[in-house]
Amino acid sequence: MSKRAAVIMAAGQGTRMKSPLPKVLHRVGGRTMLDRAIDAAQGAGCERVVVVCGTHSPSVIEHVKARLGEAAVAIQDPPMGTAHAVLCAREALAGFEGEVLVTNADCPLLTAADLEPLFGKGELTMLAFEPTDAALYGRMIQDADGRLLRIVEARDASPDELAVGVCYSGMLVGRAGPLFDWLARVDNNNVKSEYYITSIVGLANADGVPVAVALASETAVMGADDQAGVARAEALWQQSRRAELLAQGVSMVAPETVWLSFDTQIAGGAVIEPNVVFGSNAVIESGAVIRAFSHVEGAVVRAGAIVGPYARLRPGADIGEGAHIGNFVEVKKVKVGPGAKANHLAYLGDGTVGAKANIGAGTIFCNYDGFDKFDTHVGEGAFVGSNSSLVAPVSVGKGAMTGSGSVITRDVPDDALGLTRPEQVNKENWSARFRAAKLKAKGKS
Repeated sequence: MSKRAAVIMAAGQGTRMKSPLPKVLHRVGGRTMLDRAIDAAQGAGCERVVVVCGTHSPSVIEHVKARLGEAAVAIQDPPMGTAHAVLCAREALAGFEGEVLVTNADCPLLTAADLEPLFGKGELTMLAFEPTDAALYGRMIQDADGRLLRIVEARDASPDELAVGVCYSGMLVGRAGPLFDWLARVDNNNVKSEYYITSIVGLANADGVPVAVALASETAVMGADDQAGVARAEALWQQSRRAELLAQGVSMVAPETVWLSFDTQIAGGAVIEPNVVFGSNAVIESGAVIRAFSHVEGAVVRAGAIVGPYARLRPGADIGEGAHIGNFVEVKKVKVGPGAKANHLAYLGDGTVGAKANIGAGTIFCNYDGFDKFDTHVGEGAFVGSNSSLVAPVSVGKGAMTGSGSVITRDVPDDALGLTRPEQVNKENWSARFRAAKLKAKGKS
């Protein structure tokens, strides 16, 4: 197999997004469209990836540098069409002699499997699809042997050409040497005075080089040029990912209400109730139950654990086997031991909760002093009374207890009771006298 490289076109203005965020940095399944394009190219075996960026979007340039390095950035300034965009990557691929994939950064459902048929077919292969509505797409005119003769824009097509259902996707693979030579020969003799990549088909044929065609599904090459397009892509991606999880044995009684991220891992045998949202880097083991209206991000939920309803797990939460995290409990960067319980109305931030410990309602790990974060450690089998405030750094020992309503600022030893409540004082008949005085003042005595 010859070496592979990729040129990803990401220099468009993206004005139809009507957003300060560049188009290619909008997310589908929690991952930017640009990263999805890079993933697809690398998954297809492209050892070098160059992203063509515009100077109007410095955040895109920085994004590419952070992921691929400075050498992966090619600048198109000013934009002068698709052929010009790819030609801007020529220097970055100097010395490369293999096949070059040209793809778009705004096709979020494209995968490596969709790209694979492009490779190994010859000097130039164009990726086609058959849209449900071909009205606006360039038609791919082929001869009887399937070789591509030309691509005709819809506005320029004859009635016979408009009847062709095979359209150009905007993606191709060409051998580096001839591809860049053809690109350099493209002229801008058209209404917009732009250099169109589709012109290389005619140049290749004129050189006696047959142009092959590979097919992909309409969904695979679907672009997302505006907010509605991103929403459509999100819906399709979610639908596909849910179907995969169901096939792997994940229970979801209302899968259409469950929202997943690109890296969500849910093992077969897990149960996901309705209206659950998974952010990035969530891992749910077999036998775990995520109850309705919970939000899980950057967290691990181990076998047999129960989370929710209405729970929030933030990054660093690690919920042990058989543990319970109940309604309106938030956990951040806390390792919760096997069988431990925090069943309602608590905030656990930074620290550990030992096996079979119990965290009472209203408990707060006071982990932040306005400048720094500190840890709270609750020992195995400890019992933290309702409405306790544990002011970090602090530890509650193994088997220890805290009295309800206590503010714990010092370590509680193993098997001890930490208690900070003042002694209760009852004032006889005070309430009756208070009510009488208030009613008299209002003239109601």
